[in-house]
Amino acid sequence: MRPLYIAGKKISIEKDPISTKTPWWMTVIAVVLALVFCAGFMLLNGNNPITVFSKMFSGAFGSLYGLSETLLKAIPLMLCGLGVAIAYRISVWNIGAEGQFVMGAIAATSITIYYPGMGAFSSITLMLLAGFIAGALWALLVAICRSYFDVNEVICSLMLNYIAILFLSFLVFEPWKDPNGFNFPGTAIFSSSQKLPALDDLRLHLGFLIALAAILLYAVLVKFTHWGYQLRLLSANANAARYAGMNVKRQIIIVLMISGGLAGIAGMVEVSGVTHRLSQGVTSGYGYTAIIVAWLARLNPIGIVISSILCGAVIVGGYSVQLIGLPASMALMIQGAILFFVIGGEVFSQYRIRVETISPKKNEQTSSSKVEVL
Repeated sequence: MRPLYIAGKKISIEKDPISTKTPWWMTVIAVVLALVFCAGFMLLNGNNPITVFSKMFSGAFGSLYGLSETLLKAIPLMLCGLGVAIAYRISVWNIGAEGQFVMGAIAATSITIYYPGMGAFSSITLMLLAGFIAGALWALLVAICRSYFDVNEVICSLMLNYIAILFLSFLVFEPWKDPNGFNFPGTAIFSSSQKLPALDDLRLHLGFLIALAAILLYAVLVKFTHWGYQLRLLSANANAARYAGMNVKRQIIIVLMISGGLAGIAGMVEVSGVTHRLSQGVTSGYGYTAIIVAWLARLNPIGIVISSILCGAVIVGGYSVQLIGLPASMALMIQGAILFFVIGGEVFSQYRIRVETISPKKNEQTSSSKVEVL
């Protein structure tokens, strides 16, 4: 960009070679600007943004039921967001959490169909294991293509999402369709031993503790183990990691399998804890919303919890605004705006404004400069 000359000052924008990490306050500002941006659209459509945001907030946090629903929506977001964040830590873009979520839900449902007589502990344990393995194997396809065939993981993981969703449609319309389901596509309702325990009179279930345990385990492994040190080294400088003797291909495969496995667990807890059956609309876009969760969290475990609850509140609040005549898709607009502004904030944080005061001296220009970082 060409510099500007204003009142004897030279103003230019340049890339900051030192900037490596976006400060946390930049994320907060980005979220606030996204809400202001959405408020402008609401005003253009004749809606009072204060009324809309108040309705969303009260719907998500204004009652015990609303809070429980927000936490319920946050469960798959925490698990999928954690998986995306782990991959993002080594600069691998796993966009396939949606498909891995679906495959985890399918694998967990297969346990209820083919092993229906087990007790609660055995059923839940086997369903969790099946969900993790299915999601991990689905992500393994991406890892192999990325590591050995140099295929872009964004395109590969995104295409696999559609394959998983079409496979889900085939199962619920054909072989797994409930014969007593009044011709609706879906499996039979799970038995009580195949459902995750929930709080009395609320839908919040054991999956919330599973998600928190996964985030805690991630924090411990990354900070206190040799494997976590390898991830940090690979994140900082992949070439240095190779010179240090690290098998980068193997690390990519391991990380992507863990990432997919976590999304698979998210699919398991959704069918076992919420829908209690496998149906065509089981995903609800959690795998894509997890990308927003990971960007907002900046790989921080506590940030993943907070951003998941925030996105869960937006989803629940979107249902609430239907009472004042607005569509639930309002939540999608807010989520998209947040992602747009957060990514924009990360880009702008890599640049700085240089202001130089220009003073003439012997037909030459000498300058003293003051640098401000955006």
